[in-house]
Amino acid sequence: MDLNPTLIAGALLVALIFFFSVKITRQYERAVVFRFGKLLGERGPGLFFIVPIADRIVKVDLRVRELDVPRQTVISRDNVSIDVDAVIYYKVTDSTRAIVEVEDYGAATALLAQTTLRDVLGQNELDTILSNRDELNTEIQAILDAMTDPWGIRVVTATLRDVSLPENMLRAIARQAEAEREKRARIILAEGEYQASRRMNDAATLYEEKPSALKLREFQTLTEIAKEKNLIVVSTGAESARTPGDICATAGLAKAVTERRG
Repeated sequence: MDLNPTLIAGALLVALIFFFSVKITRQYERAVVFRFGKLLGERGPGLFFIVPIADRIVKVDLRVRELDVPRQTVISRDNVSIDVDAVIYYKVTDSTRAIVEVEDYGAATALLAQTTLRDVLGQNELDTILSNRDELNTEIQAILDAMTDPWGIRVVTATLRDVSLPENMLRAIARQAEAEREKRARIILAEGEYQASRRMNDAATLYEEKPSALKLREFQTLTEIAKEKNLIVVSTGAESARTPGDICATAGLAKAVTERRG
């Protein structure tokens, strides 16, 4: 049985049309469809059909992407030149706007990230850049997210990866840290001297009110000195006015000193 060439050609044509009509997008992809140049809509994920020749599709990846902001020199608010680089993570939330509203959303986001990084860091002093990086990361992320929202892009996070300082600034920061530690040490020493003087003042007041307490303290000191056999201890003279209790206490301590030395 001879096959009709026309039927064969027709079958092949139908097969080709079917082949070029079937499109598949993955779960993390969307296809923006244009028919004769006019936006038709968004398709996917999964299997869908288009009209060959009339329809054109542009696939968009919806996964989070990383954007490495290249190292660049930034002048801080206090006129210090620093080299910084950052990493930006973003994702497409509206594939139609990402294709229609901007020519190349990846390149546009990269250039915008570089400009925003210089602007934000240039408004802050060096100490703020070094100590408040979390706040600066949040500020950069918020600015980028607001500016890329019309493009259907959401900036997930922004992170300052490295901040490099000139050699002379590193030496200056080291001297500043050393001076800060020296200041703390002097403050602690002065505070200790102050507390000691307060205690000594309280003790002097107590001894002034109770002369016998001073004499008891003297004999206690003599007891400690008497441990050294080769020392000669000379005590101060007895005071003219003592109560009987003071005399007894003094005599008792004197006896203890004598017995220890013997």
